[in-house]
Amino acid sequence: MIAAVSLFLIVTLSVLITRIATIALVHTGLSSESAKFQARSAYTGAGLSTQETENIMNHPVRRKIIYNLMLIGNAGIVTAMSSLILTFVLPESNASRLYGFLIIVGGMIVLWLGIRSAWVDRGLSRIINKMLKKYTDLEINDYAAVLHLKDDYKIIEAQVDDDGWMCHRTLQELDLREEGITILGVEREGVGYFGSPSGNFKMLPHDKVTIYGKAEGIKSIYSRKKDHYAQSEHQKFVEKEEERLATDEQKIKKS
Repeated sequence: MIAAVSLFLIVTLSVLITRIATIALVHTGLSSESAKFQARSAYTGAGLSTQETENIMNHPVRRKIIYNLMLIGNAGIVTAMSSLILTFVLPESNASRLYGFLIIVGGMIVLWLGIRSAWVDRGLSRIINKMLKKYTDLEINDYAAVLHLKDDYKIIEAQVDDDGWMCHRTLQELDLREEGITILGVEREGVGYFGSPSGNFKMLPHDKVTIYGKAEGIKSIYSRKKDHYAQSEHQKFVEKEEERLATDEQKIKKS
């Protein structure tokens, strides 16, 4: 029975640790879904190799979080397996084994309901945020909230196609700001990264561009080719942005 209780406590602690790591990763700029996936992968030792994983390894704070999570995860999984085996090996009677089994099943159900509860998640997140601010030097920035990524705004990294509308044109010629689109940076192979490029910066084939703006507008940009349709699409989104700005001005005047 003691082994069963120990197993439940170990699993509960594991869930708490991965939740802390997830929130910490979110504060470094990862989306909540990506942070959750990477935290669970590191804790379980899945070791999935993706471009996102490479970005994490190149970030000193994220790398430290993942490294510690992998160490804790190895110890936690071994301890959990040992407790599970002892739950059914140590007891001398079937009744004790049954009690241990019921403790494990009941505990897992309670834990699962707690994980699925939005109220528990919000409360736990607030507590973890306060603890991170108080006891760590981790820079607490929820970039998803700062950039309003939940309000149909997105940050997307995509490649410039040879026949794409943006290819071989400067930012001034593209005039994306009139569409409400901002170029945050451009990664050029063999050259390096250009942060917040100016208007005379020319897009070249295979440039990886980081774009911020409305999801609909970003999707439109990467579907445009070098034809009349591209210019008409550009004008359509310019007019939409003008209407949005006019609406915002009315809201300001009313307030």
